[in-house]
Amino acid sequence: MSSGHKIAVYGAYGHTGRFVVARLLDRGFVPVLTGRDAAKLRALGAENPGLDIRPASVGDPAALDRALDGTAAVINCAGPFATTAAPVIEAALRAGVPYVDVAAEIEANADTFAHFADRAEAAGTVIVPAMAFYGGLGDLLATAAMGDWTSADEVHVAYGLSSWHPTEGTRAAGRVSRERRDGRRPRYTKGRLEYRDDASPVVRWDFPEPLGTREVVGEFTMADVITVPSHLSVPEVRTYMAVEAAGDLAAPDTPAPTPVDGLGRSDQTFLVDVVVRSGGRERRAVARGQDIYAVTAPLVVEAVDRVLTGRTRRTGVASAGAMFDASDFLRALSPHIEIDGPRRATAPDGRTPAASRG
Repeated sequence: MSSGHKIAVYGAYGHTGRFVVARLLDRGFVPVLTGRDAAKLRALGAENPGLDIRPASVGDPAALDRALDGTAAVINCAGPFATTAAPVIEAALRAGVPYVDVAAEIEANADTFAHFADRAEAAGTVIVPAMAFYGGLGDLLATAAMGDWTSADEVHVAYGLSSWHPTEGTRAAGRVSRERRDGRRPRYTKGRLEYRDDASPVVRWDFPEPLGTREVVGEFTMADVITVPSHLSVPEVRTYMAVEAAGDLAAPDTPAPTPVDGLGRSDQTFLVDVVVRSGGRERRAVARGQDIYAVTAPLVVEAVDRVLTGRTRRTGVASAGAMFDASDFLRALSPHIEIDGPRRATAPDGRTPAASRG
């Protein structure tokens, strides 16, 4: 349990922000509710009497300073992060507190590494971007799978989602990202991020049971292409998405997630299959769970707890796998996420577990 630290949650009233607030309370922290919409903050405050409500626009540095006053850290849950990340990080640097966000936006995460690494290191503070289902979990799994390897040829992260009912925040972030890319799709290859105009391939991926072999959208590039190579020596990072989930995300009429249990989770299930390849050797790590938005909360709150208790490996800007002991962190996520591995993954005939992935 925590010692009652106040943690500012920017975008506390959003879909993911509400899960984060609940998890902070469960862990003994005191959430400070902040964000751009004062009415939504008041409504959330009415559900959680006694919590501070501090409205703050990202365009108002003084309001952001008031929002972070007296807090031990800030968690940014408000997308699009292309708009919110930099101003909230600036406020965190002024306040001298750690910053953690749940950004899945590739370019926003790249900006955080590029623009704040030197300043955060000089200030001796911690900034952890993409500490969420996308970017954070895959990075932890890949880091644990790497183990004692100092480099690898490839990292593959396959997302076996049963469905994907996107929140409005997800859709808004997607629109901003597409605009920044001029409609092109990103790919991480030969040690750099490139942008392509062709369509992503559809290939087959050999998931562990119970999913088995499924069609996936190849090069369905997610934040892992920023977090993984930020600290692991690997020139090729590919991510894949189950075609059903990709179709849900693309359809404009797919509804938002619907709660099915007392925790507010949807019935979505996920299996994240990470394969790290070096020469003829392979290692694999797998995570299973329910609701990608809900599971972000234990990820980001565990990160904050470890930062505040000194269980970090460095200061500055770093991804989850670089900042924390990946294997120990993954073990701490039980029962929210079931972890299998890391283990050797080469098939008996020498093929990779997903030989047809392209």
